Amino acid sequence: MSDQARIRNFSIIAHIDHGKSTLADRLLEFTGAVAERDMREQLLDTMDIERERGITIKANAVRLDYRAADGNTYILNLIDTPGHVDFSYEVSRSLDACEGALLLVDAAQGVEAQTLANAYLAIENGLEIIPVVNKIDLPSAEPERVSAELLGVVGGSPEDVIQVSAKSGSGIEELLEAIVHRLPPPEGAADAPLRAMVFDSYYDTYRGVICSIRIVDGAIDSGEALRFMATALDDAADEIGVLRPAATPVTRLATGEVGYLISGVKEIDLIRVGDTVTDVDNPASGALAGYQEPKPMVFSGLFPTDGDDFERLREALDKLRLNDSSLVYQPETSRALGFGFRCGFLGLLHMEIVRERLEREYDLDLVATAPSVEYVAHLTDGSTAQIRSPQDLPDTRLLADISEPFVKVMIITPSEYVGTVMELIQQRRGEMGEMTYLTPERVELHYQVPLAEIVFDFFDQLKSRTRGYASMDYEPGEYRRSDLVRVNILLNGVPVDAFSSIVHKERSYRYGRAMVERLRKLIPRQLFDVPVQAAVGSRIIARETIKAQRKDVTAKCYGGDITRKRKLLERQKEGKRRMKMVGQVEVPQEAFISALRIDE
Repeated sequence: MSDQARIRNFSIIAHIDHGKSTLADRLLEFTGAVAERDMREQLLDTMDIERERGITIKANAVRLDYRAADGNTYILNLIDTPGHVDFSYEVSRSLDACEGALLLVDAAQGVEAQTLANAYLAIENGLEIIPVVNKIDLPSAEPERVSAELLGVVGGSPEDVIQVSAKSGSGIEELLEAIVHRLPPPEGAADAPLRAMVFDSYYDTYRGVICSIRIVDGAIDSGEALRFMATALDDAADEIGVLRPAATPVTRLATGEVGYLISGVKEIDLIRVGDTVTDVDNPASGALAGYQEPKPMVFSGLFPTDGDDFERLREALDKLRLNDSSLVYQPETSRALGFGFRCGFLGLLHMEIVRERLEREYDLDLVATAPSVEYVAHLTDGSTAQIRSPQDLPDTRLLADISEPFVKVMIITPSEYVGTVMELIQQRRGEMGEMTYLTPERVELHYQVPLAEIVFDFFDQLKSRTRGYASMDYEPGEYRRSDLVRVNILLNGVPVDAFSSIVHKERSYRYGRAMVERLRKLIPRQLFDVPVQAAVGSRIIARETIKAQRKDVTAKCYGGDITRKRKLLERQKEGKRRMKMVGQVEVPQEAFISALRIDE
């Protein structure tokens, strides 16, 4: 048996919290990749945020050596993938480096929305799928029912489903045997010119850009002269190696193997995820297909609280983009917040994670503006404009109408909650599609919903209405024309761009009323009355007043004529009127943060 025939590249795909990281831990333990004293939970989740939230954010590759029952030792390259819908781009990149996948489902919760989405992603990539039911030792586990649900998704017979308990280690040996015998070895010509796919990368302060690569054709030797085909960059392979899970240098990576490459490149822009690496002396005739560029769904402005940190924020975003290629950004200026960046994210969780990583890993203090989506404005002259921020929206005289993005939402819920889920989606302007009973107790609902309606608190509302039992997945749909308006917030008659928002006309009053009430409580009192107004165009739709701080100018008067007191009050009133004309309202940073906080 050739070395290539003994390689198995596979990934674990699952809905969030179905035990994927725990299963990866057991595979590492069973194959002896990690000594017992070094073992810890969620070993492949290397970021603090991943461990705190109990979710996988970054794909991670690890090499396992397994001696099978047939006496041969096999190389298993496990690529751990995220489970949340916002990180499906990470999943798609990982699947491109694999020939097979373990489709993992919780024996208590059953098939959920992200399970289906990831299964379809694997099927589209032509991967061999092994269905696995996890947590069979839970008191509420129903492995037979869940196995039947799983077979309904991927097909096959009941014997194909492997039942395991990742916590106790039950069924792990049977699973490893299935990986060896049911997943195909990698294809690829060992004697062809080198073609290696960069499926991930990150920046190391001392060593520069470190790439995760999968060798598709040929082989790569340490010290070899290499070319990155997308940027035509020529460099040498300073170090190549595999992750066991500690980085272990090797002299050669052959066809089908997964490893890392360090070429000493320090310029972040010169290496891109999805690029093809080839040999300078014997280059490949064409690059590999690469990846489809991810399309950002949610946009938000990120501004440093200290204006001097702008350049540090730019460098941090550059480095983070190398590790997370789905992040897009461009410089933006706000009158209220100064210089910052308008960033595009795949979803709201992605936005939270990026902001948290920037603050933790690069020691920045940031303010994020309210998230918005990308609209298309149709102008009266027949042209169109992309609107990623409320400030980009043209004047109403130049505007014919606006289109907003819709998404195809798939929700799986217990049948008793169908009514409350339908009510929630109708409140969010959703249009119903198909409704399918997976089993008498579980229903799959398909809807078309405006993206702007689900980026705030939709997922939280869905979970609270269904006691946590519903699951959701979505994918981009089409743009449709909608009756949308920009709500401006004015302080003392001056618009504050950070608080502007594009909302549906029916919701404009509710948004404006909520925003002015919140700002009235958050902005400290000035020496003069400050009107806080919400306006659509030139029409004021809501108003609150921050009352002035008043000094009691009549305190020194005791007794005497009332005209004396009246004269003092009139003089104070005139002074406040003059002050209001020239005075500026200072909004403290804490008020911005509180007013723009998503969860309130």
